[in-house]
Amino acid sequence: MDYQRNSHCKFLIAIHLILVVKYRKKLLKGELGSIVKNSLISLSQNSEFEIEQMEVDQDHLHVLMTISPRYSVSQHVRRIKQHTTRVMWQLHPNLKRQFWKEKTFWSDGYFACSVGNASAETVRKYIQDQG
Repeated sequence: MDYQRNSHCKFLIAIHLILVVKYRKKLLKGELGSIVKNSLISLSQNSEFEIEQMEVDQDHLHVLMTISPRYSVSQHVRRIKQHTTRVMWQLHPNLKRQFWKEKTFWSDGYFACSVGNASAETVRKYIQDQG
């Protein structure tokens, strides 16, 4: 991880984020998991966060990410959930069978914790071993 630089400050804000599929449905193995990961990578290219490591398990997503302090963690999470849900429903409108036509994909909450630079490798290894 590199420190982000601008003319006035340096920062390294690393977050371990976990998102859970609504109703804990086991939908993330295979194609749907790949879609989530690819859409998140695409989003990160035009956003103020970088993905350091990411992996899916059957019903949840782990992401180690570095974020800009310009936006709060909840703002980053909201954008991630909105974007990935929109992509999932565009590519798989049959999700209405899973979610009773409600255009949702993720549970309401999320888990996020800050990761100190010294332990980032430990979190990275943990995420790599998921799934």
